[in-house]
Amino acid sequence: METAPLKQNFQDWITQQWVILFGKKIIPNQNEWLLGPFGKTNGIGQKFIKQLMLNESLEVDTSKYERGILQSIKQLKFSKNELEILSKNVIDFYEKTSNYEFDLKVKWNPFFKFFGVFLKILFSNRIEQLNLPLANSKNSKALKSEIIHLIDKKTKILKRTIWLRTFKDSERVVYSGIYEVCTIPNGNNCIKAIFPLPNGNATVILNPSVGKNGELVLKSSGMKIGDSGFYFLLNDSKGNLWTKFIKSFKDQLIVSSDDEKIKAKQTLTLWNLRVLTFEYEIIKKDSKEAVIK
Repeated sequence: METAPLKQNFQDWITQQWVILFGKKIIPNQNEWLLGPFGKTNGIGQKFIKQLMLNESLEVDTSKYERGILQSIKQLKFSKNELEILSKNVIDFYEKTSNYEFDLKVKWNPFFKFFGVFLKILFSNRIEQLNLPLANSKNSKALKSEIIHLIDKKTKILKRTIWLRTFKDSERVVYSGIYEVCTIPNGNNCIKAIFPLPNGNATVILNPSVGKNGELVLKSSGMKIGDSGFYFLLNDSKGNLWTKFIKSFKDQLIVSSDDEKIKAKQTLTLWNLRVLTFEYEIIKKDSKEAVIK
C-alpha cells in the first residue's frame, strides 16, 4: 500500500494517508487543469512565497502599481451580454485588486465551530495557513491584502499570482493562496485558488457566472473529479500524485456592487448545511483615505 512521506508532523501524515486511502491516484499530464504548487513541511505562510520563487526561478514584479487577481475579466470567457451586465466596479476589483482593502465579519454555525477549533489547534497556527476567526464578529476586522505578481526572471512573463491576506491587528496569515484561471474538462474557464499545505495543497475551483443584478457569482459545487469543487492533492512517498474530491463541501462567493460600494458574501456548506459565512466590505484605498481626510 502506498504511504505518505514519514518525515513530517504526525497529524499531517494522518490527513495525507486519508487522502491516499479514500482518494484517487492520478496522472499529472492528464490532469494539468488541477495541478498547482505544493508546500513543504517546514511551514507555509510567507515562507512559501520565497520557496516558490526559488523553485521556479521567479522574482517579484515591481513594475506595476496596480495588480489584480485576474489579468483581465475576459479570461473567464463571459459572453458579450454577460460582460455588459457585470458590474464595472466588480470588474475593476478583480483586475486591480491591489487598490482595495477589506473589512471582514464572520458568522459560524455553532454546530460546526468545533471544526474551526480542530483546524486551529492541529494545523493553522503551525503551518501559517487558514487562520479562520473562531468567534462570530459583530464588528468587522480589518484585513491587510497583498497581491504579489511573480514573473519569470528571464522572460519577465507573469507566472504566479499570490493573494496574501493577514489580520492588521495581529499580522496572522488568514490565507496565502495562488490564484489563476483553469479550464476544467467540460471546457468552462474557472477561477482556481491553490492553498499550499505540507507535501500538497488544498485547491478550490470556482465556476463563474453573472447574476441578474450584475454580481459575480463563483460556485464550487460539482459532483465528481473534473467538476468545480474542493480538492486535496499530495505526493506520496514514491512521488505518485493523489487527489481527494470532497463533493460534500461547497463554497459560494457572491461579489456585488451597490451605490458604488462593493461587498462580498462567502458561504461554506458541508452536507448542505451552512458551516461558516464571511461578509466582506471591499473598500477602494483612495476613497477611504479621502474620507479620513
